[in-house]
Amino acid sequence: MSGQVVIPSVGNRTSAAAALGSPVPRKHRHAGPPSPFRFPAQAPDGDIAQRQAELFYLQKQIQSQTPMVIVLEGGELVEGHIEWYDRNTLKVRGRAKTLIYKSAIKYMYKLGEGGQ
Repeated sequence: MSGQVVIPSVGNRTSAAAALGSPVPRKHRHAGPPSPFRFPAQAPDGDIAQRQAELFYLQKQIQSQTPMVIVLEGGELVEGHIEWYDRNTLKVRGRAKTLIYKSAIKYMYKLGEGGQ
């Protein structure tokens, strides 16, 4: 063997530079915490009044078993009465039981009103 020392390079700096204690700048993968994902049907935290109005309307339609027409974003119509709901979905009983994401709903109206 010869008396030469071979130092392999790592990135832009050699391992000898790292061994001498010079700081190696590091890039952070994450700039900060990711923003939370929200469904379009969900109201932001500051809009509590609209959320409560939505809950009141849905409960009223459930108790009276009002026949409803739900128009989806794709134009499809779902007819029936609302059985239950949660934060993200509605369960509609018509010809069949259907679970619908609130984010997929364009608008809804009572069956006899025409809605357009």
